[in-house]
Amino acid sequence: MNDIQSGAPAGAPPDARVHAFDHLRALAMLAGVLFHAGLAYSPLLHPWWPTADRQHAPVVDTLLWLSHLVRMPLFFLVAGYFAALVQQRRGIGGLARQRVRRILLPLLVAWPLVHWGTGAATTWAAGAVEHPAPMLRMIAEWMAMPDAPSLPPTTGHLWFLYYLLLFGVLHWAGRALELGGLLRRWLDRGMLAVALCLPGLLWPGFALAPAPHPAPESLLPQFWAIGVYGPFYALGVALHGRLDALATLRRWLPAGALLCLLAYAIFLLQLEAGLTLANAAWSTALLEAMVAGWGTLGCLACGLRWLAQPRAWLGYLARSAYWSYIVHLPLLFAIQYALMDLEWPWAAKFATAVVTTLALCLLSYEALVRRTPLRRWVG
Repeated sequence: MNDIQSGAPAGAPPDARVHAFDHLRALAMLAGVLFHAGLAYSPLLHPWWPTADRQHAPVVDTLLWLSHLVRMPLFFLVAGYFAALVQQRRGIGGLARQRVRRILLPLLVAWPLVHWGTGAATTWAAGAVEHPAPMLRMIAEWMAMPDAPSLPPTTGHLWFLYYLLLFGVLHWAGRALELGGLLRRWLDRGMLAVALCLPGLLWPGFALAPAPHPAPESLLPQFWAIGVYGPFYALGVALHGRLDALATLRRWLPAGALLCLLAYAIFLLQLEAGLTLANAAWSTALLEAMVAGWGTLGCLACGLRWLAQPRAWLGYLARSAYWSYIVHLPLLFAIQYALMDLEWPWAAKFATAVVTTLALCLLSYEALVRRTPLRRWVG
């Protein structure tokens, strides 16, 4: 794989920006809008999702859970790579300061605002929607109780910031303990060996969670989430300065894609029994690990090949993606609550919700972030 295909310009220094990773991170975060919007029309999540619509379609589940297994692993892999890049440029102290400014402070400020916005939309919907989702109906009944207990606080959809901070601490600990050699030896075995062993590393984590795995929103770190996302973050750190190692994956992409699709098809057949709160069976967890591991590496290889060059529209999405992801859920909930009673086809509701949410996110980015001091934190 030449330098252009690996994502770095020819002759670039080792710490050069890799545009493909910016683009992949942006697409992975913005895909969260599609994912959260799609949950409203998922038969599997119908009893559990507050904005679940009366109309739903099996094709939604067929498409939804594939992105669910790949999107956040890809994000954490890219996050690990960028953390190693910042550490090389600014040192471990500079990385810590960057984590505080770019992750901790946005989390502390956005957390109460996002919860208030989502709660306000849900409170309105609980009394105004004529055809509420089962979960929304349950919320309305709970709100009507005179002595309703308080719900425990959660990180909500901002959980990824919480885990980025956690992985930042583990990153510092690994550096202090000089564990970088383990990552180098792991990568020295070759990317094919890494790809073959990655599902084995992920398997226990998936086995400790239901299938499909939920968002780890608890304020207590979830061991399954560390086991699922931690290896991707570590792999991203190991790949810094060694993207040429991915060259060997190119010849295996067709076979890997076929295996991923086969594992995913079997996984979907196992989901037909419905969603349960019990931990996934070991066989199901292995299928999830195969799809997540190989699918993420496949997306990474494809991104480095086809998204390596600067592109204006992807660059804009990359700069706005952080803000858009933070603010999108309250907007999406409010829009989907307003659509619940309409007799539109589910596809029209989905498209309306996605387009309107993204438009509001980008408009608010233009008005509040792009040309203001906020861009240093969430731009």
